[in-house]
Amino acid sequence: MTPALTRRCAATLLSLLALPAAVHAQAFTASTDPARAQVTLPDPARPELPSILLIGDSTVRNGHDDGQGKGAEGQWGWGHPIAGFFDPNQVNLVNRAVGGLSSRTYRSSGHWERSKALIRKGDWVLMQFGHNDASPVNDNSRARGVLRGAGPETEDIDNLLTGKRETVATYGAYLRGYIAEIRAAGATPVVCSPVIRKRWEADGQKVTRAGGNFAAWAAEVARQENVAFIDLNEWGALRYEALGRAAVEKLFPAATPEETVHTNLAGATLNAQLVIAGLIQNKVLPDAFYTRRFAPDGSDEQPVVDARKVKVEAPRDPRLPSLVLIGDSTVRSGGQNGAYGWGERLATFFDTQRINVVNNAIGGRSSRTFFTEGRWASVLEQLKAGDTLLIQFGHNDGARIGDPAGKNRGSVPGIGPETQEDTRPDGSKEKVQSFGWYLARYIDDARARGVHVVVLSPIPHKDRWQPEQPRDFENYAAWGEQVARERGAQFVDLTLLVTQAYRAAGAERVDGFFSDARTHTNDAGAVFNASQVVEGLKRLPGRPLNGFLRPATP
Repeated sequence: MTPALTRRCAATLLSLLALPAAVHAQAFTASTDPARAQVTLPDPARPELPSILLIGDSTVRNGHDDGQGKGAEGQWGWGHPIAGFFDPNQVNLVNRAVGGLSSRTYRSSGHWERSKALIRKGDWVLMQFGHNDASPVNDNSRARGVLRGAGPETEDIDNLLTGKRETVATYGAYLRGYIAEIRAAGATPVVCSPVIRKRWEADGQKVTRAGGNFAAWAAEVARQENVAFIDLNEWGALRYEALGRAAVEKLFPAATPEETVHTNLAGATLNAQLVIAGLIQNKVLPDAFYTRRFAPDGSDEQPVVDARKVKVEAPRDPRLPSLVLIGDSTVRSGGQNGAYGWGERLATFFDTQRINVVNNAIGGRSSRTFFTEGRWASVLEQLKAGDTLLIQFGHNDGARIGDPAGKNRGSVPGIGPETQEDTRPDGSKEKVQSFGWYLARYIDDARARGVHVVVLSPIPHKDRWQPEQPRDFENYAAWGEQVARERGAQFVDLTLLVTQAYRAAGAERVDGFFSDARTHTNDAGAVFNASQVVEGLKRLPGRPLNGFLRPATP
């Protein structure tokens, strides 16, 4: 007989889901529930500290959380590498996820009741289910599926696996049950969508988003319950598309190329970075908890310092010509978290008794904010005829206009007259110009003072220089070159120069050039990139700066 599908009110359903585990849990054996029989889950390492608990499936904690003894090329969930992004002296990271389970069976198998016992007031619980929830509702294998949707529907079944009567609810209802109980314990719930699968559209460029609408239902529940939501499905798809198919293949175990769900350690780390980005964007945790901060695009997230508190650097000797630099943190990082920009090591290549090297780049800036915050006006006041200005922006210009996470840094793509309105934190409106418009303004202002201008394209990311990967910053390089040509400036394709130099140096050496996962170089990387800037300057028509360079060391 077909099980009856009944509708019940949401309150009744939540009460049903919140019943003690003794009511729901069955007498499972190793053959019917291997996860429960074999997996030992961790407790908080330091009970005196607050805890972040993770619940979910194998994409959060895979097997025994040991990569199946295969090292980095085994299968890993993101709950393993994410621990390295938190300070263990500030907070516990407790990964209680179990492979093979769904939002339904994590509860019915008793794992939730045991995990819930660890939650204390002031803790946080991150949940990520969905990959197994699309399985059959009733079979004699796992019987782990849920009803589709986020509503109050339920279905009464005679469970073929357990031989017991069971009421199965919707995916959204199970999430609501967890949220209600987490809040009742005085903790903060966070909902994550399922991580993205490695599935490409026919064009080979776009990633197929999660089927079955589990990501949409997770978002709906989070919105209705006023809970922080982290869209690992969409953010993961965007990251995969930016990396390209060849690079994404390296995020999954090489031994099983058909694998689309379970990542290796590199892929798990990427997903962990997205979780960190979501926590930061939603302002879920205290800043002191993080040892590393990430944005959704994978770049290390650093607080944007107040430009008014960063003194504009003046030439050492005003009588000499100056080489003046403007840009972002890849030009000047100031040693923050071990990061240095190439502009901080450029002076070593020049005879500073004959030319000033003045680095007025400032971290976190785009072509737009360097102008709108007044930094450019202060730099312009110090420029004089005979000086040379180097301009490198692009790393922060791609921030989405209108998204608070973009910190009002994004510029309109392109070089045209198009504008877009953005709202500042104080509620005022700003007319945002194109990337090319801001570059043109810098060039025109500087040349009006008799300054020679050189535009440089951005240095490449750590994960975007290999031959099989798409060219990094292709658009920004093209835009910079065109504006420079049209406005009487010169151009150095620094992206290409550094990319070629990285390829010659090799992956092992290049990996040692970075202070973070993707963007910022350490001292060795800054020196290496500065040498490529010098190489680019040497090749400029007319060689305007060659006479100021130090003699090459034999």
